Amino acid sequence: MLAGVAAAAAFVVSACGGGDSPSGSDHGPSMMASPGASASAAAFNDADVMFAQMMIPHHQQAIEMAELAETRAADPEVKALAGKIKAAQQPEIDSMTGWLHTWDAPMPGMSMSGGMSMPSTMPSMGHGMPGMMSDADMGKLEKATGKEFDKQFCTMMIAHHEGAVTMAKDELAKGVNPEAKAMAQQIITAQEAEITQMKQILARL
Repeated sequence: MLAGVAAAAAFVVSACGGGDSPSGSDHGPSMMASPGASASAAAFNDADVMFAQMMIPHHQQAIEMAELAETRAADPEVKALAGKIKAAQQPEIDSMTGWLHTWDAPMPGMSMSGGMSMPSTMPSMGHGMPGMMSDADMGKLEKATGKEFDKQFCTMMIAHHEGAVTMAKDELAKGVNPEAKAMAQQIITAQEAEITQMKQILARL
């Protein structure tokens, strides 16, 4: 019986050790189990870091816009789309936050998003986030209700999505991290489809 217990214990220890070795083979035991932590298992560069640092506040603004639709939108399709945007982008924020943590990269702060919000309305300026709404834009959307809100929401979110697609394409061209590039492609696919949908909504409003 004792021999059986010892053998079982040895098997468990061996199984646990074997499970740890693949994840630790690249970057050692410093990897922590946090959202997006597995992204650190592969190489990353400055483009990957910048993608996450800029896309986080970009997504946060899209969620803020989507939350306004919950009480201000009149069109059922606009409300449903806003809910879809919020549901899709929050998990992406969580993943990108995890990447920055495991990459020991600075998190985007209020000063970063605030500082970029002004030039971001002019994509030709190199350091802005394309498609970001200004404080005035957000204030205008917040004051709108009903059909007028629906029109403003779709118009602004189309521009916002187009900016995200631009940033995602830049990541595909310059980034090296597989998970970051996979998310960039996911953003392009989803948001281009939503742009098409919002243009169709605008056409019938």
